[in-house]
Amino acid sequence: MNRNFENRTVVVTGAAHGIGRAIALAFVERGARVHAVDINAEGLAETATSGGDRLQTLAVDMGDHGAVQAALSGLGAEILVNCAGGVRGQVGRPIEEISPQDWQVIFDANLSGSFFATQAVAPTMKAAGWGRVVNISSGAGRGVSLTGIQAYASAKAGQIGLTRQLAHELGPFGITVNCVAPGFVRSNPTTEQQWDAMGAAGQQALLDRIAMRRLGRSEDIANAVLFFAAEESGWITGETLGVDGGK
Repeated sequence: MNRNFENRTVVVTGAAHGIGRAIALAFVERGARVHAVDINAEGLAETATSGGDRLQTLAVDMGDHGAVQAALSGLGAEILVNCAGGVRGQVGRPIEEISPQDWQVIFDANLSGSFFATQAVAPTMKAAGWGRVVNISSGAGRGVSLTGIQAYASAKAGQIGLTRQLAHELGPFGITVNCVAPGFVRSNPTTEQQWDAMGAAGQQALLDRIAMRRLGRSEDIANAVLFFAAEESGWITGETLGVDGGK
Protein backbone atom coordinates (compact mmCIF):
# COMPACT_ATOMS: atom_id res chain seq x y z
CA MET A 1 0.00 0.00 0.00
CA ASN A 2 1.31 3.42 -1.00
CA ARG A 3 1.28 5.65 2.06
CA ASN A 4 2.58 8.73 0.33
CA PHE A 5 0.52 11.77 1.31
CA GLU A 6 2.58 14.31 -0.63
CA ASN A 7 0.86 17.69 -0.49
CA ARG A 8 -2.33 16.34 1.07
CA THR A 9 -3.80 18.74 3.62
CA VAL A 10 -4.35 17.01 6.95
CA VAL A 11 -5.95 18.22 10.17
CA VAL A 12 -5.14 16.32 13.37
CA THR A 13 -6.89 17.33 16.57
CA GLY A 14 -5.46 16.48 19.97
CA ALA A 15 -1.97 16.81 18.51
CA ALA A 16 -0.15 18.39 21.46
CA HIS A 17 1.19 15.09 22.77
CA GLY A 18 0.98 11.32 22.68
CA ILE A 19 -1.07 9.59 20.02
CA GLY A 20 -2.21 12.79 18.31
CA ARG A 21 1.34 14.08 18.00
CA ALA A 22 2.52 10.73 16.59
CA ILE A 23 -0.25 10.82 13.99
CA ALA A 24 0.55 14.38 12.96
CA LEU A 25 4.26 13.63 12.60
CA ALA A 26 3.57 10.42 10.67
CA PHE A 27 1.72 12.44 8.03
CA VAL A 28 4.48 15.08 7.94
CA GLU A 29 7.07 12.35 7.36
CA ARG A 30 5.05 11.20 4.37
CA GLY A 31 4.85 14.59 2.70
CA ALA A 32 1.54 16.00 3.97
CA ARG A 33 0.82 19.55 5.04
CA VAL A 34 -0.46 19.15 8.59
CA HIS A 35 -2.49 21.44 10.82
CA ALA A 36 -1.99 20.27 14.41
CA VAL A 37 -4.87 21.36 16.65
CA ASP A 38 -5.15 21.23 20.44
CA ILE A 39 -6.28 23.27 23.42
CA ASN A 40 -2.77 22.88 24.88
CA ALA A 41 -0.70 25.65 23.31
CA GLU A 42 2.48 24.67 25.16
CA GLY A 43 2.27 21.10 23.92
CA LEU A 44 1.59 22.31 20.40
CA ALA A 45 4.82 24.28 20.50
CA GLU A 46 6.71 21.03 21.13
CA THR A 47 4.85 19.34 18.27
CA ALA A 48 5.76 22.23 15.97
CA THR A 49 9.44 21.85 16.84
CA SER A 50 9.34 18.25 15.61
CA GLY A 51 7.18 18.90 12.56
CA GLY A 52 9.21 21.43 10.60
CA ASP A 53 7.76 23.76 7.99
CA ARG A 54 5.10 21.29 6.86
CA LEU A 55 3.31 21.54 10.20
CA GLN A 56 1.25 24.46 11.46
CA THR A 57 -0.40 24.64 14.88
CA LEU A 58 -3.76 25.97 16.03
CA ALA A 59 -4.80 26.33 19.67
CA VAL A 60 -8.53 25.56 19.73
CA ASP A 61 -11.02 24.38 22.35
CA MET A 62 -12.70 21.52 20.48
CA GLY A 63 -15.79 21.85 22.65
CA ASP A 64 -16.40 25.39 21.37
CA HIS A 65 -18.44 25.08 18.19
CA GLY A 66 -17.79 28.62 16.98
CA ALA A 67 -14.05 28.38 17.58
CA VAL A 68 -13.81 25.06 15.74
CA GLN A 69 -15.74 26.40 12.74
CA ALA A 70 -13.59 29.52 12.58
CA ALA A 71 -10.32 27.59 12.84
CA LEU A 72 -10.97 24.60 10.57
CA SER A 73 -13.49 25.56 7.90
CA GLY A 74 -11.02 27.43 5.70
CA LEU A 75 -8.06 25.05 5.85
CA GLY A 76 -8.95 22.96 2.81
CA ALA A 77 -8.72 19.73 4.79
CA GLU A 78 -8.64 16.53 2.75
CA ILE A 79 -7.96 14.28 5.74
CA LEU A 80 -9.28 14.84 9.26
CA VAL A 81 -8.17 12.85 12.28
CA ASN A 82 -10.30 13.43 15.37
CA CYS A 83 -7.93 12.54 18.19
CA ALA A 84 -8.79 15.23 20.76
CA GLY A 85 -10.32 13.91 23.95
CA GLY A 86 -9.15 12.28 27.14
CA VAL A 87 -10.51 12.40 30.66
CA ARG A 88 -9.83 16.08 31.34
CA GLY A 89 -8.14 15.44 34.67
CA GLN A 90 -10.92 13.30 36.11
CA VAL A 91 -10.69 9.95 37.89
CA GLY A 92 -13.25 7.21 38.34
CA ARG A 93 -15.89 8.00 40.98
CA PRO A 94 -19.35 6.67 41.90
CA ILE A 95 -22.12 7.87 39.60
CA GLU A 96 -23.83 9.89 42.31
CA GLU A 97 -20.73 12.06 42.67
CA ILE A 98 -20.61 13.13 39.01
CA SER A 99 -21.78 16.67 38.36
CA PRO A 100 -23.38 17.76 35.06
CA GLN A 101 -20.23 19.78 34.38
CA ASP A 102 -18.00 16.72 34.92
CA TRP A 103 -20.08 14.79 32.42
CA GLN A 104 -20.31 17.55 29.83
CA VAL A 105 -16.65 18.54 29.68
CA ILE A 106 -15.64 15.00 28.71
CA PHE A 107 -18.37 14.78 26.10
CA ASP A 108 -17.33 18.14 24.67
CA ALA A 109 -13.70 17.08 24.33
CA ASN A 110 -14.29 13.60 22.93
CA LEU A 111 -17.60 13.44 21.07
CA SER A 112 -18.82 16.97 20.41
CA GLY A 113 -15.36 17.98 19.21
CA SER A 114 -15.33 15.14 16.68
CA PHE A 115 -18.74 16.21 15.40
CA PHE A 116 -17.83 19.91 15.26
CA ALA A 117 -14.56 19.27 13.41
CA THR A 118 -16.16 16.99 10.84
CA GLN A 119 -18.94 19.51 10.35
CA ALA A 120 -16.35 22.22 9.68
CA VAL A 121 -14.40 20.31 7.03
CA ALA A 122 -17.22 18.38 5.32
CA PRO A 123 -18.14 21.12 2.82
CA THR A 124 -14.59 21.24 1.44
CA MET A 125 -14.42 17.45 1.15
CA LYS A 126 -17.84 17.32 -0.53
CA ALA A 127 -16.80 19.93 -3.07
CA ALA A 128 -13.66 17.93 -3.85
CA GLY A 129 -15.50 14.62 -4.08
CA TRP A 130 -12.88 13.03 -1.83
CA GLY A 131 -12.05 12.93 1.85
CA ARG A 132 -10.97 10.84 4.78
CA VAL A 133 -12.22 11.17 8.35
CA VAL A 134 -10.68 8.99 11.05
CA ASN A 135 -12.04 9.10 14.59
CA ILE A 136 -9.87 7.93 17.48
CA SER A 137 -12.15 6.18 19.93
CA SER A 138 -10.91 3.69 22.55
CA GLY A 139 -11.27 0.15 23.73
CA ALA A 140 -13.44 1.80 26.38
CA GLY A 141 -16.00 2.51 23.65
CA ARG A 142 -16.28 -1.17 22.81
CA GLY A 143 -16.19 -2.58 26.32
CA VAL A 144 -15.47 -1.21 29.78
CA SER A 145 -13.14 1.69 30.55
CA LEU A 146 -10.12 1.00 32.75
CA THR A 147 -10.60 4.54 34.07
CA GLY A 148 -14.04 3.83 35.49
CA ILE A 149 -15.19 7.19 34.12
CA GLN A 150 -18.76 6.87 32.88
CA ALA A 151 -18.66 9.86 30.55
CA TYR A 152 -15.44 8.70 28.91
CA ALA A 153 -16.79 5.23 28.12
CA SER A 154 -20.04 6.75 26.84
CA ALA A 155 -18.39 9.41 24.68
CA LYS A 156 -16.01 6.89 23.13
CA ALA A 157 -18.92 4.59 22.32
CA GLY A 158 -20.65 7.61 20.83
CA GLN A 159 -17.70 8.19 18.49
CA ILE A 160 -18.19 4.70 17.10
CA GLY A 161 -21.87 5.40 16.48
CA LEU A 162 -21.02 8.74 14.89
CA THR A 163 -18.55 6.97 12.61
CA ARG A 164 -21.20 4.58 11.29
CA GLN A 165 -23.77 7.31 10.79
CA LEU A 166 -21.45 9.74 9.01
CA ALA A 167 -20.06 6.97 6.80
CA HIS A 168 -23.53 6.56 5.26
CA GLU A 169 -24.18 10.29 5.04
CA LEU A 170 -20.84 11.24 3.48
CA GLY A 171 -20.13 8.14 1.40
CA PRO A 172 -22.00 9.41 -1.68
CA PHE A 173 -19.56 12.33 -1.77
CA GLY A 174 -16.46 10.11 -1.91
CA ILE A 175 -15.69 10.60 1.80
CA THR A 176 -14.85 7.64 4.03
CA VAL A 177 -15.35 7.75 7.80
CA ASN A 178 -13.63 5.16 9.94
CA CYS A 179 -12.59 4.69 13.54
CA VAL A 180 -9.57 3.38 15.44
CA ALA A 181 -10.12 2.00 18.94
CA PRO A 182 -6.74 1.84 20.70
CA GLY A 183 -5.94 -0.39 23.61
CA PHE A 184 -3.92 0.91 26.55
CA VAL A 185 -1.04 3.11 25.39
CA ARG A 186 1.28 4.98 27.75
CA SER A 187 1.19 8.16 25.70
CA ASN A 188 0.63 11.11 28.05
CA PRO A 189 0.72 12.14 31.72
CA THR A 190 -2.78 10.77 32.36
CA THR A 191 -2.00 7.30 31.05
CA GLU A 192 1.27 7.29 32.98
CA GLN A 193 -0.69 8.00 36.16
CA GLN A 194 -3.13 5.22 35.32
CA TRP A 195 -0.26 2.80 34.72
CA ASP A 196 1.41 3.68 38.00
CA ALA A 197 -1.88 3.35 39.89
CA MET A 198 -2.24 -0.25 38.73
CA GLY A 199 0.82 -1.35 40.67
CA ALA A 200 3.07 -4.22 39.60
CA ALA A 201 0.37 -6.87 39.94
CA GLY A 202 -2.20 -4.88 37.98
CA GLN A 203 0.30 -4.05 35.26
CA GLN A 204 1.18 -7.70 34.80
CA ALA A 205 -2.49 -8.69 34.78
CA LEU A 206 -3.13 -6.18 32.00
CA LEU A 207 -0.22 -7.50 29.95
CA ASP A 208 -1.40 -11.08 30.47
CA ARG A 209 -4.75 -10.21 28.86
CA ILE A 210 -3.06 -8.91 25.68
CA ALA A 211 -2.31 -11.51 23.03
CA MET A 212 0.94 -9.81 22.01
CA ARG A 213 1.99 -9.45 25.68
CA ARG A 214 3.01 -5.82 25.29
CA LEU A 215 1.44 -2.40 25.54
CA GLY A 216 0.78 -0.38 22.44
CA ARG A 217 2.86 2.52 21.21
CA SER A 218 1.60 5.76 19.76
CA GLU A 219 3.14 4.73 16.45
CA ASP A 220 0.95 1.60 16.38
CA ILE A 221 -2.13 3.81 16.38
CA ALA A 222 -0.65 6.17 13.79
CA ASN A 223 -0.06 3.23 11.45
CA ALA A 224 -3.74 2.31 11.60
CA VAL A 225 -4.72 5.89 10.81
CA LEU A 226 -2.40 5.93 7.79
CA PHE A 227 -4.10 2.76 6.54
CA PHE A 228 -7.58 4.30 6.70
CA ALA A 229 -6.34 7.55 5.14
CA ALA A 230 -4.64 5.90 2.18
CA GLU A 231 -5.99 6.20 -1.35
CA GLU A 232 -6.28 2.41 -1.54
CA SER A 233 -8.68 2.31 1.43
CA GLY A 234 -11.43 4.06 -0.50
CA TRP A 235 -13.92 1.19 -0.22
CA ILE A 236 -13.58 0.83 3.53
CA THR A 237 -15.94 2.98 5.55
CA GLY A 238 -17.99 2.83 8.73
CA GLU A 239 -15.48 0.46 10.30
CA THR A 240 -13.96 0.41 13.77
CA LEU A 241 -10.53 -1.19 13.99
CA GLY A 242 -9.32 -2.34 17.37
CA VAL A 243 -5.58 -1.70 17.68
CA ASP A 244 -4.98 -3.33 21.03
CA GLY A 245 -2.50 -6.17 20.63
CA GLY A 246 -5.33 -8.72 20.64
CA LYS A 247 -7.78 -9.18 23.47
